[in-house]
Amino acid sequence: MQEQKLWTKDFITISIINFILMLAMYLLLVTIAPFAVEQYGASTSMAGLVSGIFIIGTLIARIFSGGLIGKVGGKRMLFIGLLVSTIATAFYFGSANMPLLLANRLFHGIGLGIASTATGTMIAQAIPASRRGEGIGYFSMSTVMATAIGPFFGIFMSQHYPFRMLFVLCLALSIVTLVMFFFVNETVKPTALNKPVVAKKRIDLSNFIEKKALPISIITLFVALAYSGVLSFISFYAKEINLVQVASFFFLVYAIVVLLSRPFSGKLLDVKGAKFVVIPSLVLFALGMILLSQTHSGIMLLAAGAIFGLGYGNFQSCAQAIALKGISVERLGIATSTFYIFLDSGLGFGPYFLGVVVPSLGYRGMYEVLTLVIVLSLVAFVYLFRKRKTLATA
Repeated sequence: MQEQKLWTKDFITISIINFILMLAMYLLLVTIAPFAVEQYGASTSMAGLVSGIFIIGTLIARIFSGGLIGKVGGKRMLFIGLLVSTIATAFYFGSANMPLLLANRLFHGIGLGIASTATGTMIAQAIPASRRGEGIGYFSMSTVMATAIGPFFGIFMSQHYPFRMLFVLCLALSIVTLVMFFFVNETVKPTALNKPVVAKKRIDLSNFIEKKALPISIITLFVALAYSGVLSFISFYAKEINLVQVASFFFLVYAIVVLLSRPFSGKLLDVKGAKFVVIPSLVLFALGMILLSQTHSGIMLLAAGAIFGLGYGNFQSCAQAIALKGISVERLGIATSTFYIFLDSGLGFGPYFLGVVVPSLGYRGMYEVLTLVIVLSLVAFVYLFRKRKTLATA
């Protein structure tokens, strides 16, 4: 049936745009903290803030962009986000001190938050409801590929080229997304989504947060916080244990495993339900974090990356599909932004707070504590699964 078609032109184009956006993000996310230390003599916690404030910017954008998509349409919001991201990328060349770098990282995060909320909403609208788990799983592979290629080339380029070359590459990628924008059709029309919003004259929390998406989003917050410790500090940790060269392949192994497992996990979510994917994913994520904390060789480090691919890599896409399960068309934008608000909070605030505890715990100790955070997230999911039957069939 035509309505069941998944791989449409818009699905592919939006996925590619999302991949390029995330690629530029991850190119800088894993390298900007060491850059801040070397260039400006930043402390560990301040370097973590330089990395994480970008995600805080995306968080700010998502609070408002989910509702605005219903008013102005997904395509227009996508253009605004892509334009802001391109301007912010150009501004990196003028970031001559820490305050300017922090301000531009925040600005860049706002642009990406707007654009990625638009792509996520447009994709959710375009996917047949019966294939939402599978479709979002494939779409999220664009992010997974970026989480591998971005850190891999980011770390490689920072080791062999001046950091300015990363800014040049990111600016070129941003310009490419602007060109590709003109090949995207409108999938989230303002006329279809605006009616429920217009009726509300006062400020209402429901204009920004979708209550049905909260349980899984809260769990995602803590799981993402744990993963932020890997994203922001893997370079420092690898240097400490003399595995810098191997570390550049960590995210590549991570992505390969996710790419191989994602088609099966997405279909399993649609057929069997959330517990058959989320529980094993969190268990594997915890095991991977334990292995990372005890790593002494390159093989152990890459094995941890592979386990993370099966664990966190599959959890994130499945959690997003759960957040959008049973959501009406007019609330898809708000539900998407709700999920990303909590995801970004974990990724954004995590590096700063973890950077504060690193001096006393060390990187190994930090990863051991994060293992406990993952286990507690698993307990919370099991509790909510028993209390909320909707998770059983999400």
